[in-house]
Amino acid sequence: MKSFSFPPFSSDRSNVLILGTMPGLKSLELNQYYGHNQNNFWKFLFPILNEDFSNDYETRKALLQKNNIAIWDVLQFCDRVGSLDSAIKNEIANDFESFLNEHPNITTILFNGKKAAAFFKKYVTLEKSYQLITLPSSSPANAGQSFESKLAEWKVINSLTNNQTDI
Repeated sequence: MKSFSFPPFSSDRSNVLILGTMPGLKSLELNQYYGHNQNNFWKFLFPILNEDFSNDYETRKALLQKNNIAIWDVLQFCDRVGSLDSAIKNEIANDFESFLNEHPNITTILFNGKKAAAFFKKYVTLEKSYQLITLPSSSPANAGQSFESKLAEWKVINSLTNNQTDI
């Protein structure tokens, strides 16, 4: 099945970019980043950013905007049956040169999982220096690590968004 990523969600003030690999089937069906209710992405971000959890997609996007966080996927296109990153074939990366030139405030790129980081490293050459951090995947397929352990690693976002909170 041919899959295409969503456009980036960002603002002129974005200083952190979180990159996934490619939207899964449920996200594509809902036309929402991290739309699968078992994906922990939003379950990580709301408490880390000291906000009450919401299932409302507009509220979720407002959370990102308020905290100057951009989200996108490393891949623009791929062939994939199902939602597993291990099934990705014939991939094409997004245009990061243009995106990063249009978003000069971005200084840190976070990868939502090792596969996102690996595809980025394979296809993207950066013209300037960025802080690159690989976080454990928020996907329900990443069951080898507890929610609490993954959340602890995702808390690095606090220091990047100047949103200091103890959770």
